[in-house]
Amino acid sequence: VQLQASGGGLVQAGGSLRLSCVVSGLTFSSSTTVAWFRQGPGKEREFVAAMFRNTGRGYYADSVKGRFTISRDNAKNTMYLQMSSLTPEDTAVYYCAASTSLILSSMKSRSAYTYWGQGTLVTVSS
Repeated sequence: VQLQASGGGLVQAGGSLRLSCVVSGLTFSSSTTVAWFRQGPGKEREFVAAMFRNTGRGYYADSVKGRFTISRDNAKNTMYLQMSSLTPEDTAVYYCAASTSLILSSMKSRSAYTYWGQGTLVTVSS
């Protein structure tokens, strides 16, 4: 299974970016949960957003709620993270992740995800 994240880059504060993550070797099914995590300079990797199984409902960290939107296209085996109103605090390497056996209570935990992408760097300048 491979996850390939892309879409990162340099953006000014207040700007927007859309991250994509193409998943190969794993077919998105109703039991597949997808998520985005990020790791800022000198920080632990933290939960950003997830879509639990095929519910269509996004769950978000408080720090990004209202600014970020997670989505998925099952036909393309791809997940997305639309980010807007970016601030320098959003600067981080963003990782996509997936799991086929995750339960709702563990959705925000890194250890609950089996598959990880390589990360894409987002830099927000002030």
